[in-house]
Order: sequence, then C-alpha cells, then structure tokens
Amino acid sequence: MSGEDLKAKTLEGFERMFNQGDLTYVEEAHAPAAVDHQEPLGTDFTDHLKDVITKMRRAFPDLHFEVDDIVWEGDIVATRSTMTGTHLGRFDMGPLAAIEPQGTKVAVRHMHFFEYENGRVKDLWHVWDTLGLMRQLGAPAPDMRFGVPQPVAAEAGRPEK
Repeated sequence: MSGEDLKAKTLEGFERMFNQGDLTYVEEAHAPAAVDHQEPLGTDFTDHLKDVITKMRRAFPDLHFEVDDIVWEGDIVATRSTMTGTHLGRFDMGPLAAIEPQGTKVAVRHMHFFEYENGRVKDLWHVWDTLGLMRQLGAPAPDMRFGVPQPVAAEAGRPEK
C-alpha cells in the first residue's frame, strides 16, 4: 500500500471505530497478532480495543476524534488528534471510573503511531493526556507543569517521614 493509502486507512479507522462505534471494523483493520505497546504483554489487542471503544462511547456518547495532523514514513503512520465528547456515563477505566458523570464537555489530546503490515495494523504506540482529562472532569490531578511548586508531604496532608 502507498503512504496515502495507509493514511486513508488510519483516518477510516478513527471514523469507523471511535466516531461511529463500528466494532466489526476492529478485526478488519488489525492483524491477528497485533500488539498495543501500552498494554501488558499478551493482551489480546482486538478484545482490548473493542472494550476500550465500548467504554469510551458509553462514557462519551458523542465521542469524536478529529485528526489534527497525520504523517507517514515507511510502514508507520503517526497522528496527533483531539478527542471530544460529553461525559454522560461512567468511564470504567482505571481511576476515571470513580468520577460521576456531570455532562462536562471535554477535549483531550492524543498521539498514535500505527505500524502496518499487509494493510493492517500490527503495532500501536499511543499516549493521551489523561491528567488533562482528569482535570476537565473535576478529579484531583497533580499539576505536572515544570516550574510549578508542588506541596511537600506535610503540606499535602501526609505525615512526614
């Protein structure tokens, strides 16, 4: 496949899987032994991705990914995107599951690297601004900006060692 074909396939994946919730496309778009490098070794990529999409769309029924930038080299397509949605359901993922839905509109930055083989994703690397999402949903999240003083243990309500 050409680079333009791989970029088009990547955009189709965002549209069909995340924006439309088409879980049948997950198996079509990913190689049987595909690996999500953010998950523990041995995680079934297809089952995991279907679960993530389902949970995201339950929490944010109007979930939408807008790809802001897309680049290609060799068999790898990289994207920078913004996920938007309205928090109307419980987001059953990690510490976010404890946050009650309050109708908050969110915008969350993501970056993905997709490695293709025979037109299907075989490897995925991704990062997203989970701290920014937590702040938008009103959850306690540390301020991770450089130069911002952080409280010491006693100031944070923990006993000093």
